[in-house]
Amino acid sequence: MSRKELLLKASTLKLITFDVDGVLTDGSLILGEKGDEYKIFNAHDGLGLVMLRKAGLNIAVISARSSPIVEERMSALGIHYVYQGQSNKLETLIELVEKLEIEKNEVAFVGDDLVDLKAMSMAGLAVTVPAAPNLVKEKADWVTDKQGGKGAVREVCELVLEAQGKLESAYQAYT
Repeated sequence: MSRKELLLKASTLKLITFDVDGVLTDGSLILGEKGDEYKIFNAHDGLGLVMLRKAGLNIAVISARSSPIVEERMSALGIHYVYQGQSNKLETLIELVEKLEIEKNEVAFVGDDLVDLKAMSMAGLAVTVPAAPNLVKEKADWVTDKQGGKGAVREVCELVLEAQGKLESAYQAYT
């Protein structure tokens, strides 16, 4: 897909949905001796999500895994649509689209593995990261330059803001 086509698709988005492991993180699962789970989030990605939210876009996180760390991080960023323990991400995404009363073509889904394919195929804009399996990359409209947990989410956020003519004003809030 050309950049022009990508920006056109992103220009109509109202909901940007992200997987967690492999997208908001690098996919590593760090487990402590007592079963504690740790995740590393990228601060640049976090600010990108805040810029999207402040620009009036809906943001959701849909993850097959459940972790209190994800709930805490998303709460700190002001993300209200957080769905964890979702083995059927497509069903969850459809319910959210109906709740928000938007069209499927107004949705982006950013995933990185086979469990994300059905949700990605429903979305108007399907995005993945370079570390995704080849099948996922083949089905995506766009593969980010940056890896999951290493700036890919910020890349998506800035592309959407640029496509909607909101990037410069998002930057101005910090200058």
